[in-house]
Amino acid sequence: MAYWLLKSEPGTWSWADQVARGTEPWDGVRNAQAQANLRAMAVGDLAFFYHSVSEKRIRGVVEIVGAFRPDPTDATGRHGLVDVKALYPLPTPVSLATIKADPRLAHLALVRQARLSVQPVDAEAWALILSLGGA
Repeated sequence: MAYWLLKSEPGTWSWADQVARGTEPWDGVRNAQAQANLRAMAVGDLAFFYHSVSEKRIRGVVEIVGAFRPDPTDATGRHGLVDVKALYPLPTPVSLATIKADPRLAHLALVRQARLSVQPVDAEAWALILSLGGA
């Protein structure tokens, strides 16, 4: 199993939207590196659901429940998506400031590549962030 972080602007697609819909395609990703990360995902992998822009915090955990496939919102046919299912919220959302303040998390793409919307998270960082979030 691998771990990931998926960024979304809460005004466009929020944690509450994900919970209400349950399972939804993670579409609209156009960055090449983010697309490569989507391709690397496997059914059963887990991901943090991160609110970007104004909130900048991890809100919950989703599971990858559908394998990479073409994104129907992409007219060029070059990009793909995966399906994600809401699992549970973090009791205490973990802010970007909290992550940046912890030297054990300085290597994360969230800290180094602020604009990347789909990122890998190593197992040690995953466990630490869950702990910071009270899960």
